[in-house]
Amino acid sequence: MKVRAKKHLGQHFLTNDKIASDIATSLQSKNFTKVLEIGPGTGVLTKVLMPIHGENLTVIDIDTESIVYLRKNFKALGDRIIEGDFLHMRISDITEEKIALIGNYPYNISTQIMFKVFENKDQIVECSGMFQKEVAVRIASKPGNKQYGLTSVLLQTWYDIEYLFSVGPENFDPPPKVNSGVIRLTRNKRTELPFPEKFYKRVVKTSFGQRRKTLRNSLKSMLNEFKVELPEKYVGQRPEQLDVEQFLEITQLLYDVSQSSNITSE
Repeated sequence: MKVRAKKHLGQHFLTNDKIASDIATSLQSKNFTKVLEIGPGTGVLTKVLMPIHGENLTVIDIDTESIVYLRKNFKALGDRIIEGDFLHMRISDITEEKIALIGNYPYNISTQIMFKVFENKDQIVECSGMFQKEVAVRIASKPGNKQYGLTSVLLQTWYDIEYLFSVGPENFDPPPKVNSGVIRLTRNKRTELPFPEKFYKRVVKTSFGQRRKTLRNSLKSMLNEFKVELPEKYVGQRPEQLDVEQFLEITQLLYDVSQSSNITSE
């Protein structure tokens, strides 16, 4: 049985076993108990993951054709082959243990997968896999880089992120029209924020809403709302120049003023 790659699912099946092995063995923290592979397709990663993680491995795919193939060729997985849309699943319904996420992620939902990781950061302690290179670079980018933005800051608040290696289109069937990149996210030691996460997301999103402007201009609406001045050291800075700790500092300032003035942050 041959599984057909479906364009509407963003499927491009990896054909290079060496690259598959490099991705499958990229999980390193050992802080997780279970491993979830997203979009296994024809099982090129699965066959490497199974000997490593054994009964702790579960695979999830939305494609019925792939599910049939996996159940026929990876019978040892049994009921740990799950058919469904990962984006609409509650991870706690699959397992309540700490997990690592891995996959050759469908490019058309890769950003949504990253926000799913962000939303489940207390349970997902590591995430590794393949993305469209542009997305991978953006997630892993550091301050001072034009790719550094909202997604970079929010994820790097909770994860240490490494860009591992690039992969060319010739390693897929069918070949995508873009290059790919493999990254690894490892949960850092941060356990909470001193203010509501919703407020923090608002500050970061507002900052990058007009990223070509200085922070004083891009954050003007919030500064006016809370009647506060931006610290002098940030006045001439643009959002892409600030690291996570600096965004946390600015958020703390705005939040403290909002609370002392009894101004709602909604």
